Order: sequence, then structure tokens, then C-alpha cells
Amino acid sequence: MKLTVIGTGYVGLVSGVCFSDLGNDVICVDKDAKKIEMLLNGEVPIYELGLKELIEKNRIEGRLSFTTDISVAVQEAEIVIIAVGTPQSPSGEANLQFIEQAAREIAVALNGYKIIATKSTVPVGTNERIKTIVGELTDHPFDIVSVPEFLREGSAIKDTFHPDRIVIGAENKRAAEMMIELHQPLTNKIIVTDVRSAEMIKYASNAFLATKISFINEIANICEKVGADITLVARGMGLDRRIGESFLNAGIGYGGSCFPKDTNALIQIAGNVEYDFKLLRSVVEVNQMQRFNVIQKLVDSLGSLEGKTVGIWGLSFKPNTDDVREAPSLEIIPALIGMGAKVKVYDPVAMDKFRAFFNHESIVWCSGAIEVAESADALCLLTEWEEFRNVNLQQIEKQMNQPILVDGRNVFSHKEIADTGFYYYSVGRPMMNSLQPYDREFLSV
Repeated sequence: MKLTVIGTGYVGLVSGVCFSDLGNDVICVDKDAKKIEMLLNGEVPIYELGLKELIEKNRIEGRLSFTTDISVAVQEAEIVIIAVGTPQSPSGEANLQFIEQAAREIAVALNGYKIIATKSTVPVGTNERIKTIVGELTDHPFDIVSVPEFLREGSAIKDTFHPDRIVIGAENKRAAEMMIELHQPLTNKIIVTDVRSAEMIKYASNAFLATKISFINEIANICEKVGADITLVARGMGLDRRIGESFLNAGIGYGGSCFPKDTNALIQIAGNVEYDFKLLRSVVEVNQMQRFNVIQKLVDSLGSLEGKTVGIWGLSFKPNTDDVREAPSLEIIPALIGMGAKVKVYDPVAMDKFRAFFNHESIVWCSGAIEVAESADALCLLTEWEEFRNVNLQQIEKQMNQPILVDGRNVFSHKEIADTGFYYYSVGRPMMNSLQPYDREFLSV
């Protein structure tokens, strides 16, 4: 098939590249000329494992191209996929200006029947709005389809090629059948719904996953107070098939471009129809507070942070991405600086992105995990990069002024910590040091 993808962010670029690798002819469009120039020069504007190689392969084989000319790209396509951003507005609603702009430009460029498919996450009713906009500007026939994405940053290519399901919201059989044909090489788990239900499936899915994260973090906070171990509690819960093991890892909360935006947008969607989504409001509140538990643990161990040096491992909101949008680090680090601390930071790939969001004279930008530890009074692990999982803790301990480690992602086992002199604070597990041996490892066997 001939596809045009409008927007070269995570969703648009990954989707377009993967569709080309399936044998489709794909044109990726973006108004950002610098981004398109990067792609034409073999550079990739986002960090995603394997993406650069896939782009190079499919460009060489002639199935993938990039342009800023939306008119030509639309005219060449059978299916036009909208994958532009829907940032959060001050009210919490999704900002649809880029969606509406894309709809107008598609309409003006139409030269015959097209399917206009929306992959961007949009509120219920948005595709009907797109239909109205396009219909007012063209006499050419078209169909509107909702095809929400469920990609995870850091594993977006894997998620595209091996999806749990494909959701297609369509108004008529012709459009549905074409979209099914496009996606059948990926999976036979395809559900076809009306357009509004497809739009809601995306929001409901992300809201439920966010709820699981906030729930397990609340349980973790209780575990700390009653002396239970959240890793064992979560394991026991997850073996129940009704609950499942995924998204039961206690930590400092969710971040990124999806969960924070989508939960707030769904709260606003509910409010627009006079429904108070109390549960989801609590999910958002819990997530906001969870990240500051790291700071409380630092205060518990160090007292005043004035003049103290705190090392930070990890800036991105999750490993295997350079995305720092809504990352806990963006709130924790300014708070530490506000309390008088000097902060040393390192992330394998997200340093530049973080610096663009927040820079301060009290931040020392380091080149590795060991450098962060040198002369630090405490270390905080905020992102569970594999590089941090594999550090030599004894070596790290020797570099520090005080052996204090706050593990915001429960990366290290107590058995690993037992071989060091660290005062170790994790999430939902008892504090441990060499004078307080923790002998519960046998319970997980």
C-alpha cells in the first residue's frame, strides 16, 4: 500500500518506518525542516533502539522517504496517517491545534478517495471533528478511521511488529477492510469498533495502567510502615491471573509523554460531560507525591541538604529512551537544589534533552556512573538503566563521602547490598545497612 504519515515524533516515525519494512511505500512528512534534514542525512531525532538501522535499510530499498511537502505526500497516498502531537493544554485537555491544522492541509491536498487514519491520541469525538473540517474544504470522497497506538518508548519497534492487539475504529466496511489488510501482517488480534469506542480504548488503557502503578506505589508506602516487602507482595499479587504481573513494580511513579497527559485529558473528558472521575484524580495525585519520597529519604539519612552533594543516576523517565518529558528528575533535581544541595548527574543518553529543560549552576554534568559517585554524600537512582544495574557497588562505595544509596526503582537486591557498607533506601522495602542484615532472600526462592 501507499502510505503518508504526518508527524515524525515517536509514533509517526516508528510507525512509518515499520510499515515500510513490511513492504509498503511510505512518505513521512513533518513541518520541521531541520528534523527532515536530519532524517535525509541519516540522523535520527529520537533515541530508539534499532530505528536508525531500519530507516537506512528501507531508504536504500526505496520504500521510505521524507519530506516537508504535505500536498505531494497526500496525493501519492492511499492512506494518510495523522500522527502529530496533542500536547496538554493548561486546562488539562489535549491541544488539538496540530490535528486540526493537519486535517485542513490534507483536505486541500486531496485528489481522490483517501482513508484518513488518526494515530495521535485524541479525545472522544475528535475524528468526527476531523471529518467535518475535511468535508468543508473538499468535494473528494474520504473516510475517517481511528487507529490508536500502544507503543512504549524504548521498545517501540518491538511493540509495532508484535502488538498485543490492533484497534480500528471505522464508519464503513470499505475503510475497515483496508485497515485490516494493512495490519494483518502484524497480528490476527484485530478488533474493529465504532470510532468513538476506539478513541476511548486508548485513554482507558493508559488510565488503567497508570492506576496499577499508583496503586502498587501506595501499597509500597504502607509496606515501609508495617515492615512488609513490596517485591514479595507484588509477586504474590501478580501470580493471580486476574491481576497479572505487569506494571506492579513499585518506584517513584510514571512519567513520559503519554500517561501524565492522557490521565489528565481523560479527567477533563469526564468533566466535560459532568462526570467527576475521582479514582483517576487520586491516581494523578499519588503519582505526583511519590517522586518526592526520594527527597524525604535523603533528609532522613542526611538531615539538612544544605551544602551536601547528591549524585543522580538517570534523567530520562524510563530506560532506553532520551525522553525526559514529565520525568521525575525534572522535579526532584530542582527541589534538591532549592534545599541547598549540589547535584551531580549522569544519564547514558538523556543529558542533552534534560539540559534543554533545566540547567543550573549547581548541577555538575558527569560522564559516567563512577564520576557521579565521587565525593557524593548520597546517590539517588532515578532511572533503571542497565548500566546502573551492572555497576560494581563496592567500587562505587569507595568513591563516596558517605555510603548512602536511595534506589528509586528497586534495582538492587538486598543480597547485593549485603556485600557492601551502604545505607540502602528503596521503595516499599525495609531500610538496610551492614549492621542490620536483611535475610529474606530465601523467601523469593
